Amino acid sequence: MNGKLIVFEGVEGCGKTSQIQLCQEWLHNLGISVVVTREPGGTALGLDLRRLLLKAENKTIFNTTELLLYAADRAQHVEEELKPNLEKGNIILCDRYTDSTIAYQGYGRGLDINLINVLNLIATGGLESDITLWLDVDIEVGLSRKRSSGDVADRIELEAIAFHRRVQEGYAQLQASQDKIVRIDASLNKEAVQTMIQTTLSDRLKAWGYV
Repeated sequence: MNGKLIVFEGVEGCGKTSQIQLCQEWLHNLGISVVVTREPGGTALGLDLRRLLLKAENKTIFNTTELLLYAADRAQHVEEELKPNLEKGNIILCDRYTDSTIAYQGYGRGLDINLINVLNLIATGGLESDITLWLDVDIEVGLSRKRSSGDVADRIELEAIAFHRRVQEGYAQLQASQDKIVRIDASLNKEAVQTMIQTTLSDRLKAWGYV
């Protein structure tokens, strides 16, 4: 059986990291083999690219350069991590994938979305998610969560609020046009959000033959 790619998407502070961890624990308890990964940074090369892309002091990265670095990270990630694990029949929980590039570099930066779609296709070789969970939270709430976490803000998080609003609009447009993108209300508490995720995935796992 081929594995399945489950992608978690959303703006800064939407809770992806926590929800992926909880989802991993749940799937392990069901006896399902799970791999957790992320973009950027899901490979050794990707970690170097992640540092380049997200260091707050790297403010002079031009928009097209940023786009191509994300594409390079994705191409390496697909070949090194995603494809081999899918061939083993594993469930993959991936923190960000192609929709992030459309939302952030397309809607956020204003780059040509047709170009982004072409680059995504090249980088992925046509590999798409089986389901994408969009953790939808108000921009101000998400950024407030990030600030209260005590973590040092990265280059993307430091962007103006207008940028983050454009990104959020990008996700809304993507969700409206794609059935495989499921909106999860991430404004709720952590346990309630996880319940929604498990409810959404339970039927899929049955259909896929995992439970």
